[in-house]
Amino acid sequence: MDHPIRLESVELAVRPWRTATLVVAAVAAVELVLLVMIGGALLAKPHAAGHKRSTASKPAATKTAAKPATARPAKQRIAPAELPRRKVKVVVLNGNGRQGAAAAAASRVTRKGYKIGLVANAPSQAYVTSLVMYRRGFEGEAQRLARDLGVKVVGPLDGVRPSQLHGAQAVLILGG
Repeated sequence: MDHPIRLESVELAVRPWRTATLVVAAVAAVELVLLVMIGGALLAKPHAAGHKRSTASKPAATKTAAKPATARPAKQRIAPAELPRRKVKVVVLNGNGRQGAAAAAASRVTRKGYKIGLVANAPSQAYVTSLVMYRRGFEGEAQRLARDLGVKVVGPLDGVRPSQLHGAQAVLILGG
């Protein structure tokens, strides 16, 4: 014969497990909140350090720049040029298809004090705008060259192998 189960003994057996489950869930929630806070703090620190570095370098960059800092986009960083103009070699490529454009640009580059490494046609004659590309480590020199010539687009070498540069640090591609 079955014995009837008393309700109060079942409730006593279940309650400690409910309490333990609630305590464990509360501890897990607190740990999750702490981990989110620590993760947010760690992600925010490198951003704050980079911000301090960029603001610290801005006064030095604006002292040597010819234009005021307000004329540049806020995120553009100006790398310092380490080589004097007379030691920077430039390859001038005609990318707009106009005959004699590369030679005329090469004479402008020479008048600014740079050396010419090569004057030739670019592989494509469909460049819409002029641009300056640079070898790794010569970003500052390329930005200075672009500033001297009024070129707005500056970027690392793309589509040109360093062996094709004939020892040059920068490439000027003339566009339309």
